[in-house]
Amino acid sequence: MPGVPLRVVSYNVHGLRDDRPALTALVRELAPDVLVVQEAPRRFRWREKCAALAGECGLVVAGGGLPALGNLVLVSLRVNVHRTWSLRYPLTPGRHMRGAAFVEASVLGSARFTVTGSHLATDPAERPTQADRWKSEISEMSGPLIVAADFNEGPGGSAWRMIEDGLSGNDKDIQTFPATLPSRRIDAIFVSPDVSIEAYEIIDSERARRASDHLPVVTDLRLPSV
Repeated sequence: MPGVPLRVVSYNVHGLRDDRPALTALVRELAPDVLVVQEAPRRFRWREKCAALAGECGLVVAGGGLPALGNLVLVSLRVNVHRTWSLRYPLTPGRHMRGAAFVEASVLGSARFTVTGSHLATDPAERPTQADRWKSEISEMSGPLIVAADFNEGPGGSAWRMIEDGLSGNDKDIQTFPATLPSRRIDAIFVSPDVSIEAYEIIDSERARRASDHLPVVTDLRLPSV
């Protein structure tokens, strides 16, 4: 089959407050090429903590952390990182600061792509502004694009629809939160039209229910080769 395979996982890790050995063992089992993390370490000694998480998962840090306000991208050694940057959303006084991480990379030097991850606000009044700012940055990207997030709202929400516009995802009603008894679909991965989705799955296992309050989203993609 033409193209280059890439496995991407998006995972809100709940600030690493749950069963960390279960979480890292699950990530190792899933063996992603790219892991997009929400609620990663973002404060005191954040570099050391992000590196420790990456090592436990069998991955390396690509970008994010404090500059992206807890959004983190980890990658396997199949992935070469070329450029990283972060985006911060306007701060609403009294609310939680949020942002997004961006990584430009390639798979073994043959297939370029950009991946971005974010965690939008719990406040429905804030989310559209954040989504609009993120979408503006996304719209500047060219080539294969992967977008992963905890939207804190479902497919009917304005922020979700704004980010999804022009991208492909999964239309099935697959709940991701809360992990112990999933009732809401608030986590998703989207890709640009030049990226093929070969598989799209939510991992709802006993280990996943112990690892975090969100279930991980797993996609097997195929990137266009150069």
